Amino acid sequence: MSDAAPLAVIAAPKPGLLQRNRTLKRFLRHRLAMVGLTIIAVLTLACVIGPYLLPYNQLQIDIRARFAPPFSGAHIFGTDPLGRDVAARLFMAGRISLLVGFFAMLISTLIGMGIGIVAGYRGGWLGNALMRVVDAFLAFPSIFLLLALAAFIKPGPYTITLIIAVTSWMEIARIVASEVRSLRERDFIMAARMLGLSSGWIMFREILPNVVGPIIVAASLTVARAILLEAYVSFLGYGIQPPLPSWGNMLNGAQQYLQSAPWLAIVPGIAITLAVTGFNFVGDGLRDALDARSDMH
Repeated sequence: MSDAAPLAVIAAPKPGLLQRNRTLKRFLRHRLAMVGLTIIAVLTLACVIGPYLLPYNQLQIDIRARFAPPFSGAHIFGTDPLGRDVAARLFMAGRISLLVGFFAMLISTLIGMGIGIVAGYRGGWLGNALMRVVDAFLAFPSIFLLLALAAFIKPGPYTITLIIAVTSWMEIARIVASEVRSLRERDFIMAARMLGLSSGWIMFREILPNVVGPIIVAASLTVARAILLEAYVSFLGYGIQPPLPSWGNMLNGAQQYLQSAPWLAIVPGIAITLAVTGFNFVGDGLRDALDARSDMH
């Protein structure tokens, strides 16, 4: 018996591993999250592999095939006013729109996380000053700020990504600051201070791992918002410019053909809707999975 006890202790899974397993099981049981994950996976695969499976590229012009309807010959989604294959343009545009959404999320998450941790942990005049900056950005409608910046900066995938990131970090900062304020007086943080650990170590090695859950949820929802913002700005003509395709400028080019060639707007519109819906479903699933109270339901 005495020999078996240590073996049992050694073989017992760690509490953190058990918690991660429970979280993963809750996420996998979330039906909408699985639907969202499937949508994102299919869209991503289509945008990565799709252009190599088509007989046309996104810039190939065929005047004789102008305004070909969907499923006419090899043009599965039809052609545009110049005879370019809509499917090829859609998949290449998806690469750009999804990459803009992902990297805008990454940059805005890093900015918001850094400001939120410092503001929440430091408190005092520094924390108040940082949160007033956040409030000032939130008070100004982000879409107008986005359009104002886009109007003065040469548009392109890199600049649009940075502009969206600069106008999307505030919600993450507020979430992180609120979570950090609730953690900074906990026993394990007080013990870390008594041990003489630096503030940087406490913030990023002790507190940050405990606020990863809300950050992941906010980040997944930020991807959807970034894709929508890119489409909106490009639709208005301030974003990614032709001939480089994006879902937004494909919608812009389809405006005058809504009656004669509605598929030019329907196809990118469906792609945007699916991408935004997919990331929102995944965000909802992550939020429910990371909520320990869901075990009681």
